[in-house]
Amino acid sequence: MKIREATAEDLPRLVELLAQDELGSAREASGGTVADAYIAAFDAISSDPNNQVVVGELDDEIVCTLQLTFLPHLTFHGGWRAQIEGVRVAFDHRGQGFGGHLLEWAVEQARDRGCHLVQLTTNKLRHEALRFYEALGFEPTHEGMKLNLAERVVDL
Repeated sequence: MKIREATAEDLPRLVELLAQDELGSAREASGGTVADAYIAAFDAISSDPNNQVVVGELDDEIVCTLQLTFLPHLTFHGGWRAQIEGVRVAFDHRGQGFGGHLLEWAVEQARDRGCHLVQLTTNKLRHEALRFYEALGFEPTHEGMKLNLAERVVDL
């Protein structure tokens, strides 16, 4: 498998992969047309030197993807960490090692950038994903919390 940075031409396939599970199918728009919001997000990611979307290709077919973001922090003596998001492997290529290979590549990128930590989140309903990440050495050390701003207004 060849790993490369995604291009704007890859967006239809990336959106398709993001929609290829129960949770993604309810929130991602697929069907061949790429909404302007995806294009704007991809442009913002591509123009940020601390952000990238990468794809894994097999015989010129995109079989997996992830977003890798490098974040500076004041904690850990001003250390950097890497955040992995949007990991997807095409349904018909799961269980063949592509996801593990892509995650190993991302961890190496984090090491090369001097990060002290690689972190990711996954929905608690994605039981297979949780097992997959734990098998790669990721540990559920923190309880993540989110506030969905699109669903409700909260007075803080």
